[in-house]
Amino acid sequence: MNRLVDEQSSYLRQHADNPVHWWPWCDEAFEEARRRGVPVFLSIGYAACHWCHVMAHESFEDPSIAQRMNRDFVNVKVDREERPDVDAFYLDALQAMGRPAGWPLSVWLDHERRPFFGGTYFPPTYRYGQQPFVAVLESLSSSWSRDPEGQARSAAELVQRMSECEKLRPAARPGRKQIGQAVAELVRHEDEDQGGWGGGAKFPMPPKLELLLTAGVLFGHDQALPCAERALDAMDRGGLHDHVGGGFHRYCVDPEWDVPHFEKMLYDNAQLLRVYAIGARVLDPRFAAPCRGIVRHLVRDAAARTAPSPPRWTPTPMVSRGPAMSGHERRCATSSVLGPRR
Repeated sequence: MNRLVDEQSSYLRQHADNPVHWWPWCDEAFEEARRRGVPVFLSIGYAACHWCHVMAHESFEDPSIAQRMNRDFVNVKVDREERPDVDAFYLDALQAMGRPAGWPLSVWLDHERRPFFGGTYFPPTYRYGQQPFVAVLESLSSSWSRDPEGQARSAAELVQRMSECEKLRPAARPGRKQIGQAVAELVRHEDEDQGGWGGGAKFPMPPKLELLLTAGVLFGHDQALPCAERALDAMDRGGLHDHVGGGFHRYCVDPEWDVPHFEKMLYDNAQLLRVYAIGARVLDPRFAAPCRGIVRHLVRDAAARTAPSPPRWTPTPMVSRGPAMSGHERRCATSSVLGPRR
């Protein structure tokens, strides 16, 4: 039985017709897993996520794959924009496992909501150097059946490591010395030819840019402002910027900033609006033009105006199957995900 049809999130309702017996994030799902003696498969995504839709079409809409999922797991679907606390916790867990994090976020949990294995997109057949989703399901179901206590211990140890790492995070704000070190690292790893960071796909990285702009103005780091200007200029001139519709796409698939991944995220554009506004003030007035484009995009395309209610801001998906729900502030305590200790 699929339980998503009455959910508030339009992203979850998009999966209401899947043959997978989806549960929303709720205590009852984990009680059902405990009753059946099977692990939980947690899939986290959002409406504007291209690869979320790809995996849904390839695997979650496939009756044979869905049959295996329903037999061996209790399956839970989460909209990351509705539950940013759940998303944030399991993103941290995936990184603690030493695996790349992103969406769709695919995590397998014990009955206490603790993760013991995870990944992102899994193809239906061997592709991109990845094991097929069915093979992953078979392996995890088999290992759980052989030793559920061992899997639960591994999950508990992972959560303990995450807790210890959290304690190591500095409580005080970084000082001038730490900021200088961060700027030096950003400058050292910059792609001086193309601007920005990375040798493959290029993301805009607004927090890094704001750090460079702030450090250059407040502390006079001589390399900070040129580094920021090269990135801002490359993003403005290249394919990341939607020169027709305004706003910026989520990332480019190439290091030259030529070919965008055609989805626009509200949080990206909100941060880039701030960064380009700062750039227009401290670097060059020409950076005011992309600010105006972002505002036009948000007002025209990203605001679903339903009088007399205020606008409901939504991302622009690469594959559109309906509007996404607006997001909450990201970040919640671990206890909101794992619940009280038993």
